Amino acid sequence: MERARVPRSRWGVPSLLHLWIVVAVVVLRLPQPAAAAELDSGDTEALLQLRSLLVDPGGALTTWTGGGGGASSAVCTNWTGISCRNDVRVRVVGIDLAGFNLSGTIHRGICRLSLLETLVLSGNSLAGAIPSCFGELSALRRLDLAGNHFSGELPPELAGLRHLRELVVSGNPALGGRLPDWIANFSLLRKLDLSSDSFQGSIPEGFFKLRSLRHLDLSDNKLIGELSDFDSSLVALRLAGNNFSGTVPCFSASNGTLKVLDLSCNSLAGGIPTCLSHLRRLAELNLSGNGLQYGLSPRLVFSPELKALDLSSNELSGHIPGKIAGGSSALLLLDLSRNRFSGEISGEIAGLRSLLGLFLSSNLLSGEIPPAIGNLTYLQVLDLSHNTLSGEIPPGIAACFQLWQLKLDHNNFSGELPPELDALDSLRILDLAANRFSGEIPLPLAGCRSLEVVDLQSNQLSGELTGAVVVRWRSLRYLSLAGNFFSGEIPDWIFSFPNLRTVDLSGNRFAGAIPDGDFNLSEPFNGELHSSSSPSSGGGEAYRVTATAVDLAGGGEVELSYVLLSPAGIDLSGNVLQGEIPEGLLGLRGIQFLNLSNNFLVGEIPAVGAAGKMQSLVALDLSHNKLSGEVPAREISALPQLRELNLSFNCLTGPAPEKKVMERFPGAFSGNPGLCLEVCGNLPAAAAGGLRGGGGAAGEGVVSFWAFILSAAVSSYISMLAMCCSPRARAFVFYAFKAGT
Repeated sequence: MERARVPRSRWGVPSLLHLWIVVAVVVLRLPQPAAAAELDSGDTEALLQLRSLLVDPGGALTTWTGGGGGASSAVCTNWTGISCRNDVRVRVVGIDLAGFNLSGTIHRGICRLSLLETLVLSGNSLAGAIPSCFGELSALRRLDLAGNHFSGELPPELAGLRHLRELVVSGNPALGGRLPDWIANFSLLRKLDLSSDSFQGSIPEGFFKLRSLRHLDLSDNKLIGELSDFDSSLVALRLAGNNFSGTVPCFSASNGTLKVLDLSCNSLAGGIPTCLSHLRRLAELNLSGNGLQYGLSPRLVFSPELKALDLSSNELSGHIPGKIAGGSSALLLLDLSRNRFSGEISGEIAGLRSLLGLFLSSNLLSGEIPPAIGNLTYLQVLDLSHNTLSGEIPPGIAACFQLWQLKLDHNNFSGELPPELDALDSLRILDLAANRFSGEIPLPLAGCRSLEVVDLQSNQLSGELTGAVVVRWRSLRYLSLAGNFFSGEIPDWIFSFPNLRTVDLSGNRFAGAIPDGDFNLSEPFNGELHSSSSPSSGGGEAYRVTATAVDLAGGGEVELSYVLLSPAGIDLSGNVLQGEIPEGLLGLRGIQFLNLSNNFLVGEIPAVGAAGKMQSLVALDLSHNKLSGEVPAREISALPQLRELNLSFNCLTGPAPEKKVMERFPGAFSGNPGLCLEVCGNLPAAAAGGLRGGGGAAGEGVVSFWAFILSAAVSSYISMLAMCCSPRARAFVFYAFKAGT
């Protein structure tokens, strides 16, 4: 019997009709697309209830419309942050509304989303208590409520979330209480982040036995107690900013996995254990801000994968081992500052060829800078300040061509400033203050055109400021040449830098008149870039450099940056300046301090703060000059921010300011014999006191007059003696102000 043959075309293939039939059958048997399925009506209603209590200033949730009738196409496709899955029915499985600036509270209706697996509401301004009904979301695997304003405690109903892999509620300062014991029941939990909250007490014992845990962050809380080893193979452990005590554990269970260990800013004591050498995958170690003591053992050799090592702000002592990082070619940041390390800096440290930041400040280091420092060609920040280092700056440092901060202040360096520094094209901060450098500022330094902060105060530098060097630093923001032997006239371009914020030329030998002009070129002086921080916010620091490790465990980098803390102002005190005060100098609306004391200035005090100027002024010191005329009391009273005023020891005359001004600035007007501090007629107050009444009253007036004369003479003698003995003299009010009062 012959088999039936399929009719074929003349090309030997099935006929076109048969092909169309086969295609139609296949298409009909395919599953329908999810858009045609119906979304569970309860899910739609739950989302609309969630939306009803949220304030949405950015309009991120304006797409949450048109989801009625059970259609899933709008909800699952168009609604912002919503994801669905189509099994038998279409259900909402994910909500991600991170960073939309939402506020309000969370509606309990969200707990009807029974198949919800991901709930991310981080980076908003949501408030109130975390809904206890979250414990009904039994399918939840990821819960992220970080960076909001939630308050109260973690509801115990969350203990029912047995499938939870990630719990993040960091950055909610009003959320606290004791760490819940029931978190230890999350056997599948891989990430727990409760940082920057207000949790108290000790870590529950069960936390140390979470075997699936890989990332634990409890930093910046109020936790106490001693640390134990963890049973889990942790990848990142961050416990910084608490009050943990005891010694540093070995974390033996994480020998082959731990990449980030941050125990900084606690109360840990003892030495650094050599068993940390066994953490062979460690990329970031931060033990700063504790009470760790003793020296570093030669057997302590860190992982070759280490990128950041911060042991600063402890009580570590002894020599710095040359092999401190095991010759790691990966090390980017080494911070051993604010300890008690002594001895010389080992030349072996130059073997850390990848180093970006080297911080060895505030120790007891001596000797010279190793000449091999020039091998660190990737170095960006070098801070050796506040030690007892000596010698000259090695010329080889010019090979660190990526260096943008050279901070060597408060040492015993000497010699002239090396002209080789002009090779540092990227140099932004040059801080050589409080050393013994001498000579003039070398002409080649004009090539450092990126300079923003220059601090050469308290050295033995001399010469005049010519237009060949400093004027080339067009990016200048902070300039301090105080306490040197500079002479000549102050150049007229000194205030012309567009970003200039602070100028300190005090305690030198500058003569002539204060240049009049170019005050309006500086944006900070005129309030265009006025900082909201108070003049004392830096605590005496002119600037602060920060190092931030960014995802080092994942192959990230170390970011180095600085912030200028110095208030906007000018200090020309302690020179031999003459002439009158330029009116433009007392008309700057952004300036916060002005010190012209201990000079030989004459004339009247210009109208301070006229036409709404100098509204940011906090401290004004014009004392110990030869200023005359009346006190501009009305203008002074109109300065809202003024806290420190000193006009003493001048030649001011006329009526004294009102009582409230005198009480606001006690002692600010003393040493002006022609100023009527008591009774004022046509005679100075002192003369009037000597001519009043008869008998005992007259005698008392004469005694008061001679007591005043004696007091003024003694004060003037002491002041002139201080100026003669120290060219670095500072007016008492302004010095305290600049130090951070």
